[in-house]
Amino acid sequence: MQLKILLPFKIFAACEAVLRIVAPTLSGSFGLLPQRLDCVAALAPGILSYTTSDSGEVNLAIDAGVMVKTGAEVLVCVRRAIGGTDLGNLRKAVEEEFLQLDEREKSVRSALAHLEGGLIRRFVEFQHG
Repeated sequence: MQLKILLPFKIFAACEAVLRIVAPTLSGSFGLLPQRLDCVAALAPGILSYTTSDSGEVNLAIDAGVMVKTGAEVLVCVRRAIGGTDLGNLRKAVEEEFLQLDEREKSVRSALAHLEGGLIRRFVEFQHG
């Protein structure tokens, strides 16, 4: 399989001769082998690992995204990715950077929704007043 890991602004990694891929999803880990049928999976923040015939097993911390397998090509599109060899450090990066940011994003979105609601309410009052 050919694997490409895409970030919004660049190609993070491109690998040939990938033997297997294990990716995190909201309902658990999802494994791909070369003969698997084409599929799409929503990815959750976690550890993506893949094995190549050249470099062995590689682990990456990834943020939320999408994985698409078509034929022998697998595209992984995520917001952020961090490479490394120590699984403990990668797991810590997922917990500290990716999951906490999601909580901050939720609070920011909640505040924006509150501001938008107030703006719309005042606009309606202005039109009727």
